[in-house]
Amino acid sequence: MTQALQDLGDYIAAALSQEVLSAQLLSDELVIIVRGAAIQRVMTFLRDDANCQFKQVMDITAVDYPEREQRFEVVYNLLSLKHNQRIRVKVNTDEDTPVPTITGIYSAADWFEREVWDMFGVTFADHPDLRRILTDYGFEGHPLRKDFPLTGFVERRYDDEQKRVVYEPVKLTQDFRNFDFLSPWEGMLPGDEKAGKGE
Repeated sequence: MTQALQDLGDYIAAALSQEVLSAQLLSDELVIIVRGAAIQRVMTFLRDDANCQFKQVMDITAVDYPEREQRFEVVYNLLSLKHNQRIRVKVNTDEDTPVPTITGIYSAADWFEREVWDMFGVTFADHPDLRRILTDYGFEGHPLRKDFPLTGFVERRYDDEQKRVVYEPVKLTQDFRNFDFLSPWEGMLPGDEKAGKGE
């Protein structure tokens, strides 16, 4: 199987020499890195070519590398049922450069691309409906970015007096806390009392 994937990587790199930056096996998985502007051409080739037949997009996600100039790596995972193979396609981009959408090639990419935009802030050019999908409409920021604060910016709670959900700035109060030392989770666990006996 490894040799078949290596041959496929060589075939794709030769057929798309202007678009593919690298094709390599990593942990017995074929990974190709392509130019951002060429993603539609590459995906069409991978879907339609007789040697590829990657008819299903299984997932689209991103990885954030804040120290890089092009901090985001958009990752597409494709499956070929005909050849029983998988491929991972990667595109590098920054905060300002949109990646062309592949919703016209794979209809399932619609919600995946929305999720990547919502979580990372990567925009997809010509996407038919690029809006938040996992966070609330008034949400600020993109929670899977490495520079997003761990506690977020606002907290949400139901206010019983107002009978509605309210948003407030995050407050991390570190006042005196009343610990319940009778709790089974504080101190010794049942059975620990035997540990000191017999020594």
